Amino acid sequence: MSLRGKLVLAQAPLALALVAVGAISTVTTTRLGERSRLILADNYRSVLAAQRMKGALERIETQALVLLSSRAAARSVQPPLSDALRTPRDIVERELSVQEGNITETGEGPLTARLRAAWNETRAGVDRFATLSAPLEREALYFSTLEPAFAAVRAGLDQVLVVNQDAMVRKSDRAADAARTFEHLVVGAVIVALLAGLLASVGLTTRLLRPLGVVSAAVRRFGDGDLKVRAAVSVSDEIGTVATEFNRMAERLEQYRESSLGELLQAQQAAQAAIDGLPDPVLLLGAEGELRGANAAATRLLGIEPDRTGDEAFTGADPEVRAAVDRLRGHVLGGKGAYAPRGFEDALRVPSPEGEKVFLPRATPLYGEGGAVNGAALALQDATRLFRFDQLKSDLVATVAHEFRTPLTSIQMALHLCTEQVVGPLTPKQADLLFAAREDCERLRLIVDDLLNLSRIESGHIELHRRLCAAGPLLAQAVDVHRAAAAQAHLTLKTEIPPGLPEVFVDPDRIQLVFSNLLGNAIRYSPPDGTIVLRVRLEAAPREAGSNRALRVERLVFEVTDGGPGVPAAHQAALFEKFFRVPGSQGGGSGLGLFITKGLVNAHGGQVGVVSEEGHGATFWFTIPVSEGAGPTA
Repeated sequence: MSLRGKLVLAQAPLALALVAVGAISTVTTTRLGERSRLILADNYRSVLAAQRMKGALERIETQALVLLSSRAAARSVQPPLSDALRTPRDIVERELSVQEGNITETGEGPLTARLRAAWNETRAGVDRFATLSAPLEREALYFSTLEPAFAAVRAGLDQVLVVNQDAMVRKSDRAADAARTFEHLVVGAVIVALLAGLLASVGLTTRLLRPLGVVSAAVRRFGDGDLKVRAAVSVSDEIGTVATEFNRMAERLEQYRESSLGELLQAQQAAQAAIDGLPDPVLLLGAEGELRGANAAATRLLGIEPDRTGDEAFTGADPEVRAAVDRLRGHVLGGKGAYAPRGFEDALRVPSPEGEKVFLPRATPLYGEGGAVNGAALALQDATRLFRFDQLKSDLVATVAHEFRTPLTSIQMALHLCTEQVVGPLTPKQADLLFAAREDCERLRLIVDDLLNLSRIESGHIELHRRLCAAGPLLAQAVDVHRAAAAQAHLTLKTEIPPGLPEVFVDPDRIQLVFSNLLGNAIRYSPPDGTIVLRVRLEAAPREAGSNRALRVERLVFEVTDGGPGVPAAHQAALFEKFFRVPGSQGGGSGLGLFITKGLVNAHGGQVGVVSEEGHGATFWFTIPVSEGAGPTA
């Protein structure tokens, strides 16, 4: 039998219970109806006959009284007495016969017999009364015989009525008691039938679904890793089919695991050994940020405990390590791809038993079978030695630049005095040599200044003397400084300054250095007879993630656009790194100008970038935040 048929069969006890309740209700209703019918059949007919006899008796007595009155006796048109009394007399006789045939109560038989005797005497007296013609004889007969006879018949009828009416009341009370008894019986039968049907249905359903519980328990144990479990079910319905298919699947999976488990374990152990052999910390994270694995270096250098779960694995780690892990995981799982550090500005400094360590974090997404990112692999490259070497290099550069600056200033002053012929006249050949030396000395001074600015930027010790400045004068000063160099290169400098711009809180000397680097590159790489455009505009700054500021943040965007060869897209990302120069580019330079520009702009809280298409010029831009409360300038 199918599972559907068994479930339908399990509801059969409830159906039988409903049938039993219906049968009990039918029997009860029939019994109550029979009792009501007995009341009508046994007593109501006797009461009705007694009432009819009383009415006929009253008519007979009334006719007799009418004949006794002198006025009625004097009427010559009065009908014969036998005709007036015959009809009610027949009614009494007929109804008395009915009563004699419907004796149902105890004591009703003797009462009916006495009533018959009284009526027979009354009927005989009425017949004599009808034959008399003398008024005195009728009056004597009425008062001596008829009147007592009428009273005796009425008394007998009243007794019959009382007996039957009392019987009707008693039977009605018994019927009410029986109805209540039947009601209780029906309620009890309904409850018993429903409970019995429900218990039977539950028992049958439980028995039918027991194989399903066996299959469910087997599936649960199989999900927990017990591949040897089987669903022992002997039924042949749909549950049995599911159990058979489950057993077949479990057997195949067990065979597959036995054949490939050794290889998988060996591969996993080899991978873990390879990761543990790396000197840098490596972490494997799940999609929810849970730690799936870590190598020995992560435990030794970062204090991470891979054997613990959740946040407890990072209990012994530095808070900055946990923050960096969350940031890298958010970057990778957010769909932004792999993460690579830009430089030592993204380095993570972590105290360790071996001293402070400097790590460069990297992150790579882990993909699932469907191609979706389901985790991240984090590697913290130990760059402590490189960082120390970089610090030594920066300190050396700063020291050399400082040591060069004093003698360079003396040489520059001496060359200036000589070229101005303060110490004596010069020959044309001497003047050319001294002018060339002064130009080289000026170039060397610029390099020394760049090296000093580089050391300040890398050490984070840039001193800014800020004040509120308008955008127009800043651009005008930059144009004035480079107007001669632009004219010598046959270039035109043009500014675009919209009205109503707010002031910015900047160090004007540092901003002029930024303009000097950008304009110097634009003049160096622009073709003759070209135009270099300096423009400024106001725009809304993008809101930082997690910021709750309700005020609108604005910033000024400064742009320098030239008509040079442009910057290839492949080199734009590295353009602001130190000592970088686009391969194949013409002109001199130390490769520090744009790096210093980026450091100065970042120190002001701004950003710097380039928009360029190879062969169509370039637009270098940087932003300066507008100070809160700064008003517009004329």
